[in-house]
Amino acid sequence: MSDQTDADLVASAQRGDTRAAGRLYDRHHLPIFHYVYARTSHQQVAEDLTGEVFTRMIRHLPEYEERGIPFRAWLYRIAGNLVKDHYRRNGNVPLPLSVAEEVNVPVNSPDRVVERTLTLASVQQALAQIDENQREVVFLRFLAGMSLKEVASTMDKSVGAVKSLQHRGLTALRIVLEQG
Repeated sequence: MSDQTDADLVASAQRGDTRAAGRLYDRHHLPIFHYVYARTSHQQVAEDLTGEVFTRMIRHLPEYEERGIPFRAWLYRIAGNLVKDHYRRNGNVPLPLSVAEEVNVPVNSPDRVVERTLTLASVQQALAQIDENQREVVFLRFLAGMSLKEVASTMDKSVGAVKSLQHRGLTALRIVLEQG
């Protein structure tokens, strides 16, 4: 079953195959968690929201149709909406970048920890200063590793608009980081 595409697994899950739904969860839960954790910087909140993403996946899987939006992009759209809802309910605070990729991963040396912490702190501050849409593109492209087309589908924008947001976002980040 490991060589099945998302589309194959979705079709099987829609026919009632619970193992296929479990495989979709196994395939996507960690990247979704990293994305949510990077946006919230709170492990418990990220775990709760990630759980809700997959609860909604199961609930809405019967109605899901690809329609040009890959399944992975659909999950990230759900996750992004949940994060936005979380901030609306709890106050609109800056969305920081954190060590999402390295939760519970041992680090080799104290020097590396300090260097990474200082770098992440600088990037967090810089990201908080750029446009929200630019920040979202940066998260999806570089943290989630999504293609331009997937980001465009997730954000409901054209690929050209995503390219523009990415270029402007990276330029703005560079300027902010150089000033700091």
